[in-house]
Amino acid sequence: MSNPPTDDPRQDAPGVSEPKRSAVGIPAIANSMKVVGRQSGAKRGLLTLTAVNQKQGFDCPGCAWPEPDHRHPAEFCENGAKAVAEESTRRAVGPEFFAEHPVSDLAERSGYWLGQQGRLPQPMYAGPGADHYTPIGWDEALAVIADELTGLDSPDEAVFYTSGRTSNEAAFLYQLLARRFGTNNLPDCSNMCHESSGSALTETLGVGKGSVKLDDLYQADLIIVAGQNPGTNHPRMLTALEKAKRSGARIMTVNPLPEAGLQRFRNPQSARGIVGPGTVLTDLFLQVKVGGDLALFSALNRLLLQIDEQRGGVLDHGFISEHTHGFDAYAKALLDHGEEEFWERIGACTGLSREQVEEAAAMVLASEKVVVCWAMGLTQHRNSVVTIREVVNFLLLRGNVGRPGAGVCPVRGHSNVQGDRTMGIWERPPASFLDALEAEFGFAPPREHGVDTVDAIRAMRDGSAKVFFAMGGNFVSASPDTAATEEAMRRCRLTVQVSTKLNRSHAVTGERALILPALGRTDLDLHEGEERFVSVEDSMGEVHASRGRVEPLSQEMRSEVDIVRGLAVRLLGEDDVVPWEEFADYDRVRERIERVVPGFEDYNERVRRPGGFLLPHAPRDSRTFPTATGKANFTRNGLSAPQVPRGRLLLQTLRSHDQFNTTIYGLDDRYRGIHNGRRVVLVNPEDLKELGLEAGGYVDLVSEWKDGTERRAPHFLVVEYPTARGSAAAYYPETNVLVPLDSTAEVSNTPTSKSIVVRFEADSGL
Repeated sequence: MSNPPTDDPRQDAPGVSEPKRSAVGIPAIANSMKVVGRQSGAKRGLLTLTAVNQKQGFDCPGCAWPEPDHRHPAEFCENGAKAVAEESTRRAVGPEFFAEHPVSDLAERSGYWLGQQGRLPQPMYAGPGADHYTPIGWDEALAVIADELTGLDSPDEAVFYTSGRTSNEAAFLYQLLARRFGTNNLPDCSNMCHESSGSALTETLGVGKGSVKLDDLYQADLIIVAGQNPGTNHPRMLTALEKAKRSGARIMTVNPLPEAGLQRFRNPQSARGIVGPGTVLTDLFLQVKVGGDLALFSALNRLLLQIDEQRGGVLDHGFISEHTHGFDAYAKALLDHGEEEFWERIGACTGLSREQVEEAAAMVLASEKVVVCWAMGLTQHRNSVVTIREVVNFLLLRGNVGRPGAGVCPVRGHSNVQGDRTMGIWERPPASFLDALEAEFGFAPPREHGVDTVDAIRAMRDGSAKVFFAMGGNFVSASPDTAATEEAMRRCRLTVQVSTKLNRSHAVTGERALILPALGRTDLDLHEGEERFVSVEDSMGEVHASRGRVEPLSQEMRSEVDIVRGLAVRLLGEDDVVPWEEFADYDRVRERIERVVPGFEDYNERVRRPGGFLLPHAPRDSRTFPTATGKANFTRNGLSAPQVPRGRLLLQTLRSHDQFNTTIYGLDDRYRGIHNGRRVVLVNPEDLKELGLEAGGYVDLVSEWKDGTERRAPHFLVVEYPTARGSAAAYYPETNVLVPLDSTAEVSNTPTSKSIVVRFEADSGL
């Protein structure tokens, strides 16, 4: 194990090389082992890696991609190994660190440097006017929180945020605590990512989750991967795509950037991937403009309608007649455009020619079973919800919902973010869930909707929310409009962060601030000498157990369940109608979940089965659709696309290969050819020429929004890159400062982090 860095790299002179055309292989293995050795040491590292995603092990704290029934001994990816290494690290951030580094110093540090310092071993507190965190006991820390909460004028002055790392058991108790306190202010990280998916799928199919299982990918004829980069964000998905290819599937990739992982996959678990050529994944690459996906799927659907009119046999009219609503109105609206006008609009929105779209349509027509996968590239635009509704239209036209090898596949980006929503982490809970809570626990939960992430920031900024409690995550770095978010946090009376590691949110505090150290997925969870386990739900609705394996660095670390229990007893009293103390036994929590949440019958017995169990999904299981019409709904969505003034580009934020969400593992992105730095902006060479810019120069990125406020991200290296024309890309969280708080998706209120109008100005330096 090596020591954490003492100096914070300036990151002001990144190196640039040619982008890779393949992903994983030997470099991924070497990098994984290097990070594990540096963070955990050989013995501890081996203990964790051999248990990652195993049936008797723990769920990777990274992405939510499901595990196959047959597990490989190394059932993890490079980024999963990094996540596990950093969580199981032997580095610790103790009182001596905080004595040396005041909060004002931490606020000047990079997210990379903060995260590299190690685990948080004990509770820390910063009082009014203090510039240092100092140790505090658990009883005193919980008293600070309880006193602040009871002193509020209304329960709605508190915000209870959740990250996707939180287990089912902790999430269920957390939402129970918030509602027992009297508020539905339960924003979560899903508000910032797949809220658009949930909104669109609930309206059209009746269930806001994906409808496919892993086996469906293996049975598909065509898999469309739109607005997603699995090579970095969900690397184990590449193994599933490779298996699908070998079973005869073809893959269509829709993305503004060519991504190495979708070009060629070198599977590190096979000789072909290590010493051979690997597997070419993409059969057709459609380099769509940022925000042009709605127009693309609209064009495909119009072609399907027209070809069916000409020769028949294209649409599944039996399925449409029996299981859908609104087809005639949808078809009329989509066909009610002049041919020339329609294709001019499609070209302008997508950057694709009619011939390219027709080639894609031919691939669709040759495929009986189709799966569409997507991620943030579709969900973080103004028109995200209507885009995903159009994707559903595309699948409904040929009956590609509710049968093997076909369906919708929103790929969730954080382990158990979907499970948290299933457990009731939502600011707009359905009445049926609240009714079940009331029947089970004997209190009347609040019925008025709470605030989501964007509205929580507004509430803190405006003074109508005064206490912010975060169950995991890095809220400041994950949220849009960094300056506005930080100002909002600093206006709070109390900010509480339940965390495993140091991050930017610990340096942006309210009048008072607490850091509460939590056990992570890798940590052994003991209570009175007995081992406990939690459970999680993956991106395809499988629920399974997660059992930590390594000895925690400190006895002061508590499980998230125990943190919630302790606060509830302090806040609500030992005689509360909810028997909080009994929930030290997680089986008792699961017994309550099964009586409140549909699909969790015999929870304790089924979750102990190797591999867990699959939750019900009506559209997938029985082609029944619990929508307002009782059928799957066709919707009319228009042809909207972001408008970009001359001399500007449309910027999308994205991850480097050396990060997961806001956690920065290193300063390289070897797939894109970026080294030792993150402040880069990727721009098409033709756009550089048109804008009068040169690769290798430095610029400030300035976002433009109708409120007239200037948002500036300084000192970015201009990198020539084969992005779609009119589109640029740069890493977050460095570019979150450019995302206006009020620029959100219609319906879902998700920040538009994938379509920011920017101009380039002279470099002002760091």
